[in-house]
Amino acid sequence: MVENILKRNEVPVEETWDLTHLVSNEEAYEEGVKKLIKDTNEFNAKHKGNINNAQQVIEVIRDCEALVTSLIPYATYVSLQLEEDQTNNEAQIRASKFSTVSSQFASLVSFIDGEILELSSEELEKAIEIEPTYAHYLNRLIAKKAHQLHPEVEKTLAALSSTLDAPYGLYNTTKLVDMKFDHFTVGGKSYPLSYNLFEGDWELESDTEVRREAFKAFSTKLADYQHTTAKTYNTHVQTEKALSDLRGYDSVTDYLLFDQEVEQDLYHRQIDLIMKELAPHMRRYAKLLQKEHGIGKMTFADLKIPMDPSYEPSVTIEESRDYMKKALGVMGEDYLAMIDAAFDERWIDFANNEGKSTGAFCSSPYGFHSYILISWTERMNEVFVLAHELGHAGHFRNAQKHQSLFNSDSSKYFVEAPSTLNEMLMANYLLKNSEDPRFKRWVISSIIARTYYHNFVTHLLEAAFQRKVYELIDAGESVNAAILSNITRSVLEEFWGDDVEINDGAELTWMRQPHYYMGLYPYTYSAGLTISTQVSKRILEEGQPAVEDWLKVLQAGGTKSPVELAKMANVDITTDKPLQETIAFIGSLIDQLEELTAEIHQTTN
Repeated sequence: MVENILKRNEVPVEETWDLTHLVSNEEAYEEGVKKLIKDTNEFNAKHKGNINNAQQVIEVIRDCEALVTSLIPYATYVSLQLEEDQTNNEAQIRASKFSTVSSQFASLVSFIDGEILELSSEELEKAIEIEPTYAHYLNRLIAKKAHQLHPEVEKTLAALSSTLDAPYGLYNTTKLVDMKFDHFTVGGKSYPLSYNLFEGDWELESDTEVRREAFKAFSTKLADYQHTTAKTYNTHVQTEKALSDLRGYDSVTDYLLFDQEVEQDLYHRQIDLIMKELAPHMRRYAKLLQKEHGIGKMTFADLKIPMDPSYEPSVTIEESRDYMKKALGVMGEDYLAMIDAAFDERWIDFANNEGKSTGAFCSSPYGFHSYILISWTERMNEVFVLAHELGHAGHFRNAQKHQSLFNSDSSKYFVEAPSTLNEMLMANYLLKNSEDPRFKRWVISSIIARTYYHNFVTHLLEAAFQRKVYELIDAGESVNAAILSNITRSVLEEFWGDDVEINDGAELTWMRQPHYYMGLYPYTYSAGLTISTQVSKRILEEGQPAVEDWLKVLQAGGTKSPVELAKMANVDITTDKPLQETIAFIGSLIDQLEELTAEIHQTTN
């Protein structure tokens, strides 16, 4: 348990990531950005107005790819330095300046798509014949043709990109810089509180009085900023609505799903089936938690508690490496080498400091190794979190080795499959190596509480909330704090029914999710885990052949749609079957929990 909140300069260096792999020093950063601006202007002068045939199409795409590749280390450096400490004034200023550079860059290259699409279909087909590597890029561009605007409008929108993206920055500033939490007191003892401490520690606290008091103190502070945060979010969704209308999409949902390469039926299936069919299983799980902890009334503030807190092991950073290698070793020698490099070369930021972004993520800049952010508190469940982020790292390591930059990023619909598969591999390893009922119960409860709750409940309920918001926005409405809180409460009450009390403060959960500023992202967690659940079953049953199939999927990067990628792994996501089987699997895990709990109580009585 973290006893105090450190400043960034107080944390041990070995617990931080090493950004010098991206940019060696300040001088290199300044020189690199100057060169980037110069190269971008030269690119514009060379190609603008000169895309007249198939060969020139290939040349401009190839040169653009090289230009974007040169931008990546500086953009990543600026972003990660801010993510590690939002209170860092120098990082704030650098990020603000770089957003101007990014807007200038976007404006100078904005002509490409429009000029390419002015050519005939025959000429574009010829370009694909010349360089098949760019087939996916060009086909997606052709599909976007109906939504392409006049070149000058595209240039203007590109120049305004940093302004259009500003709400996310405002959200983080409010959340991580301006919002200061006081200590809270229980039984005469004072406890520190921050965003990371609440989400990484206090939500999981087994002492009911401490946990609920932390929830109350956390929610009280959120409420102080609800109107500013709501205004920020409304600005974001209204901007998306304006862009959707400008580009001629039927709805904001269609606009946001376009780049994911999926139709609305896949989107709605995830939300509707899980809200209807998973809810009864999760209510059963909540009842089991309630009984085990002797809680009179189960509330929203109690849903993240561990099944058996007295059995929760603590894990050091170095011990977590051993778990990663043993559980994920099935993925092969290259994967094991990546894990060692991640620890030895400081790819991972473990530090728990003031101003650090919440949650965990993996950034995988093309041409460089991945960077993983996590706030380590030595709870065993963080082994699953780290395995998840290494899943992203392994995905992009494989994709970038086999694909060019423009072909390396897979659809957002698919992107959480490799990460959640790693969580399943971790669970499989832990279960395989113990016959102790108590340990097995801990592992299974961790799968439910960490892997499935996080992806199939937390993010899915956020997706259900998000869908209701966009319905309002498409109808020409706006949202404010009261509306957003009412939507959140209605979604939570629909899912949990009478089995969980949605206590005061739960309705402010909408304030906690940065993914709302990233399009239709929340639902993709359950989509990815649906795929990975099926793949993990194949790996358990078939072994190496299933692993080899999965590695080929990872290597395909963004050259195929999510439906095609899933089919490569023998999963058909165009039907209800994979999702229904996954929900049934979650139900079977809860069955096992109930059986193991009865066995443990029978043994101890």
